[in-house]
Amino acid sequence: MDVDQFVNENRPEEGGDTFQLENSKLLDIAVDGSVMTKAGSMIAYEGDLSFTGKSNAEGGLTGFIKSKATSEGTPVMKVEGTGHVYVADEAKEIQIMDLDAGESISVNGNDVLAFESSVDYSISTIGSVSGASAGGLVNVFLEGPGSIAITTHGNPLVLTPPVKTDPQATVAWSANNSPSSSVNRSISDMIGQSSGEQYQLEFSNPDGFVIVQPFEETNPQQ
Repeated sequence: MDVDQFVNENRPEEGGDTFQLENSKLLDIAVDGSVMTKAGSMIAYEGDLSFTGKSNAEGGLTGFIKSKATSEGTPVMKVEGTGHVYVADEAKEIQIMDLDAGESISVNGNDVLAFESSVDYSISTIGSVSGASAGGLVNVFLEGPGSIAITTHGNPLVLTPPVKTDPQATVAWSANNSPSSSVNRSISDMIGQSSGEQYQLEFSNPDGFVIVQPFEETNPQQ
């Protein structure tokens, strides 16, 4: 294709929702006020926007991480003003969900890409699943109303409990489905004690759902 065709075919789409995918790995956010995005995810922006890091507080709209020293969380930045910010995260697939008022989801902290300022959030830590996740899994509780964007390595799979999942492949779950930890001794005996696959998250509420990805993230909070 010639240059003009290339430029025209790869321009941002006009109009659309506040959260709009330019392709499966790149999110265009139309900012008119403020949004929260994962720190380091901005690849370009247009308009009159300012960026404020939120790396030391906890909960509400004032922060996202307990402490850098604990490595328990993911720092975010608040984007304010009017314009467009384009965000991506290591070429991971981006999934957009719209939460109704009171509707909520718990997401692995490493997989939260962005959410509207109308979405309330807080941090929760699942105790260490033995050797599978040093320091525990840090999840972000997001409650609507508003749009959220999460990331997955490859296309996600949504499962209905009861189900057990590998913590390193688990992306998110419905807020009514908090997991417990489980150990499969037969897997341990078969492939050895060093494998993390012997440790699982166990979900039991059939009214909920669990999102997994075809990839195991090692030390996802680092």
